[in-house]
Amino acid sequence: MVTELVVRGRVVSATAQLDDGVVTVVGDRIGTVLPFAKWVAAHPDSPEPAFAGTLLPGLVDIHNHGGFGHRFDTVDVAEARAAAEFHHASGSTTVVASIVTADAADMVAQTATLRELASAGLLGGIHAEGPFLSEARCGAQDPRFLRDPDLELTDQLLVAGGGHLRVMTLAPERTGYDAVARRLTEHGVLVSLGHSNADYASFLKALRPNGFGSLITHLANGMPPLHHRDPGPVGAGLVAAAGGHATVELIGDGVHVDPGFAALVFATAPGRVALITDAMQAAGLSDGEYQLGPQSVTVRQGVARIANGSIAGGISTLLDCVARAVRESGVALADAVLAATSTPAAALGLAEVGDLRTGYLADLLIVGEGLQLRRVLRRGQWLS
Repeated sequence: MVTELVVRGRVVSATAQLDDGVVTVVGDRIGTVLPFAKWVAAHPDSPEPAFAGTLLPGLVDIHNHGGFGHRFDTVDVAEARAAAEFHHASGSTTVVASIVTADAADMVAQTATLRELASAGLLGGIHAEGPFLSEARCGAQDPRFLRDPDLELTDQLLVAGGGHLRVMTLAPERTGYDAVARRLTEHGVLVSLGHSNADYASFLKALRPNGFGSLITHLANGMPPLHHRDPGPVGAGLVAAAGGHATVELIGDGVHVDPGFAALVFATAPGRVALITDAMQAAGLSDGEYQLGPQSVTVRQGVARIANGSIAGGISTLLDCVARAVRESGVALADAVLAATSTPAAALGLAEVGDLRTGYLADLLIVGEGLQLRRVLRRGQWLS
């Protein structure tokens, strides 16, 4: 017999905003989401559940390289699983594992490794960040392995992913972009534009519906800065997002972008912002020496950098990013939650996650004042 779980609290999700609501869970699915008064009326003989706090959907992180000492750019299934489990327990109940630019054979092997966890439901999919990126805007991507887009490697990654390669970041100005973007789209892989030195017109042209791209990888990072006489990829990405043609990723850790810039992005493209962590191996840990793909990374005072000074991923959790958006950028809680749940889920076509809705997977967070994490429910099971 399947036991029904009943959780009461303030509900904040894409389809439900309740000051006092009740979420019921049956097995691994959400049963109902009701105002408390309606739940009481329907269950007159049941004891009233205690008010637990604020209830959020499980968070959806679509750009994540690892955490708590573990990496997704690995051929060790146990290591990748440990990275996923750290973020699950931290509130990101759906994680898309990202690999970075490296030797082509290594990237293919890493993709095949991650496919096992995606097939088992521990990952929401795989993201290949590279190697078809701009040398001028490579950031922490290893320039030794950057190359023009080619169909042979693209096909190898598609085969290795076994249908779980969800998104690939491309620089649209590189020779061969059109052919690879078309091939990815034909196989249901989202084309994300990033690590690009393209001008405004070229970047905008590469965005859907005319150029395959519908996501912008970590807006403002890995691209020239926004300028009033040269708006570049940042301006093009914001215009496309504001027009409903694209979604922009935003690293919400307070390091990669200023809180004021984050406020600008939310104001410009409401409902089209996907908060991400860009987390790497050091997420959840202290300063020290770490690794991101082929690159050595030093974390000092909470900032990860490679030897040339480029920022090398984040060390925050996605719930931290949501809290920071509210606290430092003045974003409404409902909008910040949307950006970490249903918006990224919709952008990648991730079904039945990112909302507290009947029939969806039972992923739920209980948080307190200031969004401090209290408990995590994933697929109907308490993780914390």
